[in-house]
Amino acid sequence: MKQGDLLFQNTGTGEIDNAIKDVTATSLAKNYSHIGIAMKEDGKWFVLEAIPKEGISKTPINKFLNRNKNKQDKSLTTVARLDSVYQPYISKAIKYGLERIDTPYDEIFLWDDSSYYCSELVYKMFSSQDLSKNAIPFPTHPMTFNDSLGKPMQSWVNYYKTRNQPIPEGIEGTNPNLMASSPHIIFIYDYEKE
Repeated sequence: MKQGDLLFQNTGTGEIDNAIKDVTATSLAKNYSHIGIAMKEDGKWFVLEAIPKEGISKTPINKFLNRNKNKQDKSLTTVARLDSVYQPYISKAIKYGLERIDTPYDEIFLWDDSSYYCSELVYKMFSSQDLSKNAIPFPTHPMTFNDSLGKPMQSWVNYYKTRNQPIPEGIEGTNPNLMASSPHIIFIYDYEKE
């Protein structure tokens, strides 16, 4: 593990976990519904992440890895590393995340500064620095909550209805799978294969 490594995770099979994967799947061999960034403090490893109910947290690495496991008791986590050109930005990225500990989780998935969802946090850890939009290591695109026929998925209709919010179809954003497809990262370790 190295400071700033990206931890991609398959968070399970809950309705919203599956809905996230359904609308964000890519051609990658794996599909992810969560991302965090590794950091070391006082000789111990943590993951800076934005998670439901807790918001932005500094989670001990073992708690993060044990959160979701397969039937063989292996963590559903894959580690990626940013290209060397982005390594000088890691310390400021981590500082950005630490300054926002306890900020609420963004369950509506909108890009505002009062709350963050997981991939929004990681994206803004870099976009907040002196990088042009084209130089940020992760892409963004209009978000979709629709099925393959272009109709809103029922799970997302229900999700937003209970929150009394419109579905933010077409709003700019990112997600773990889109981030995993970045040409600026290389996958270095898969806990399922250890």
